Parts: sequence; structure tokens; C-alpha cells
Amino acid sequence: QVQLVESGGGLVQAGGSLRLSCAASGRTSSTYAMGWFRQVPQKEREFVAAVTWNGGLTYYADSVKGRFTISRDKSESTVYLQMNSLKPEETAVYYCAATSSLRLTMMKNYAYWGQGTQVTVSS
Repeated sequence: QVQLVESGGGLVQAGGSLRLSCAASGRTSSTYAMGWFRQVPQKEREFVAAVTWNGGLTYYADSVKGRFTISRDKSESTVYLQMNSLKPEETAVYYCAATSSLRLTMMKNYAYWGQGTQVTVSS
């Protein structure tokens, strides 16, 4: 069983930056990768980025490439999402998740989820 606790969300002006954190605890040995998803009301949850836990390989949605950076600190069991040049349309609840699957962009493959943290980008 894995527990995920997110932090770092808040209100930011368009073009600004935020850094989200997700601390993992419990039985994390089966985790292959951790990812970030986001969701706005009335829309499906959307893949943002993922990082493999062991090797640190990163994957990004096309919409965030060049602006967002995902990273992890294995010693602290924490994954981060550095978000730069934020856009108003990226206002959403951002979720951290853990998966044992090799397919990292599909929401259904993530077994453990954090509670979500609200990111609001004003224009």
C-alpha cells in the first residue's frame, strides 16, 4: 500500500511558476514510476508528466514540453513537478500517482493517487 501526499499548489499569475511536491510512503518497492495528472471540472484527467523511479527517465505531454520538469529524490521518496510559464488554461487540480506499469501515460495504470492540489493560473 502506498500513500501519496501532494503540496505546492496555489494561485499564480500567467507566466509564473510553481513547484509541486509529492511525498510517498508505505510499501513503495513495487513502484515503477510516478506521474502527474491534472483535471478540470467536466473534463477527463489528463497526463502531464512521469518519471521512472529507478532510472529517472522522464516523459511529458506535448503541451508541457519545455516548460515543465519532473524529477524525483529517491532518498526522500518525493517527486516534484516544476511548472514554468504557466498558462490560464492549465488551471486544474493536479494529482500525483504511482504505477507498477510500464505504460505511463494512461490513468488507468496508476493504482495509487494523492488527494490533489489546486493550481490556479490567473490572466
